[in-house]
Amino acid sequence: MKFVIPSTELLSQLQLMSKVMNSKNTLPILDYILLQLKDDKLTVMASDLETTLVSELEVPNVQQEGSVAVPKLLADTLKEFPEQPLTVIVNQETYVIEISWATGKVNIPGYNPQDFPEIPKLKSGATAMPIPAEALNDAIGKTLFATANDELRPVMNGVFFDMTSDSATFVASDAHKLVRYRRTDVKPGSSASFILPKKPAALLRTILAKESSAVELEFDEKNASFILPNYKLVCRLIEGVFPAYDSVIPQDNPNKLTVDRLEMLTVVKRISTLAPAGTSLIKLKCTANQLTVSAQDLDFSYSGAERIVCQYDGEELEMGFKSSFLVEILSNLGSREVVLELANPGRAGLILPVGEASENEDTLMLLMPMMIN
Repeated sequence: MKFVIPSTELLSQLQLMSKVMNSKNTLPILDYILLQLKDDKLTVMASDLETTLVSELEVPNVQQEGSVAVPKLLADTLKEFPEQPLTVIVNQETYVIEISWATGKVNIPGYNPQDFPEIPKLKSGATAMPIPAEALNDAIGKTLFATANDELRPVMNGVFFDMTSDSATFVASDAHKLVRYRRTDVKPGSSASFILPKKPAALLRTILAKESSAVELEFDEKNASFILPNYKLVCRLIEGVFPAYDSVIPQDNPNKLTVDRLEMLTVVKRISTLAPAGTSLIKLKCTANQLTVSAQDLDFSYSGAERIVCQYDGEELEMGFKSSFLVEILSNLGSREVVLELANPGRAGLILPVGEASENEDTLMLLMPMMIN
């Protein structure tokens, strides 16, 4: 196996594959990244048995085809290289990898590629549909932060894809906050649903940032496959039934507050430094044309409050929220202004953007309140 490749191109592929790999693996081969060279194409693959990522790139200077499993250490070595062509030679009997450049070379032991796990195959008759890369990227970006880390309820540890004939809805919740993001320009054509784990979702977001074409989505009861021009991601889905998310969204919220998103975000961050470390409780007091954000830590005699000019339509109201959750929600909304729809201190509050980036978007974020002593 022998070929020439730019150092930065090989490094970017290895760094992406490293995100698939776990720090501890049950099989030694999972500590390696598979390289396969055939027909002027270099296929790079990594797997943790639940998530498999494959990429392809053109390699014009192929002198000898072959395959090898390379250690993650190779990516760490290439970080120190400036942009330059590298000549990679692999001994197909010993799997020793020799990488040479104008002024030197390194030798790194590889591994037998035959031990590398195969790409999981979906069942025949799996559901298939195209999704625009931009829509899928936005959906994951707006929902991923709200996923949980709950061993007792694994269905909460991913993004729920809820497809109907004329729209696609993406939902995530950790029982304290909930995000529902709907796209009406994604038309699956039939009803279907699955729960995508957060690790492959995060990998997809990294890949989609560089893509503009449609993503071919295929899935069955256990696995899902996302196919792009130069990448393929196959992952095991989370089994179980996602909670009925629409039933927890309050419908009657008479008190509505419109405020500048960035100004509120800045104030919440500033005042939250004075909140109790255990609860991060801050209070929002809504009065006519004014929102007061306050916090108090009785153990250390810390307290603070700051006023924000806003538009408020409703009765005077004071509610408590966990500041870190509120910061996450405000940070993941892109609009200039947001609307807080509130009912009473005991019911969840809705946070909605004022004016979506596209008429095909519908974003709703929900935050559970905290008790004010």
